[in-house]
Amino acid sequence: MHENDISYAIRGAAFKVHTKLGPGLLESVYETALTYELRKEGFTVLTQLGVPVVYEEVEMEQGFRMDLLVNHKVIVEIKSVEALAEVHHKQLLTYLKLSNKKLGLLINFNVPSLKESIIRIVNNL
Repeated sequence: MHENDISYAIRGAAFKVHTKLGPGLLESVYETALTYELRKEGFTVLTQLGVPVVYEEVEMEQGFRMDLLVNHKVIVEIKSVEALAEVHHKQLLTYLKLSNKKLGLLINFNVPSLKESIIRIVNNL
């Protein structure tokens, strides 16, 4: 399945979760609910996946944790904040580059309407 098809399904599941739960909860709640919805649809979802980072000769076992990795292709970074900052966009782009993935979704669930709060970030897609 192509990244764009996976992304479409993730967005649909995110809308379903947001409609049922609304804004104002912890990121972990949205992560659990979104994981449940995606797995129910047959997707492979890895959560809190530690990714090593290599800096020159130094390998750090866990440089960062992906909130979700869907079908080994799309990273989902979940936020529950008042407003997304530019650093959130850059964080996801860095995750994409370090893990050699092409597509990520930045989703802020702490909003009245999810429509404007799902940001697509690409890395050589």
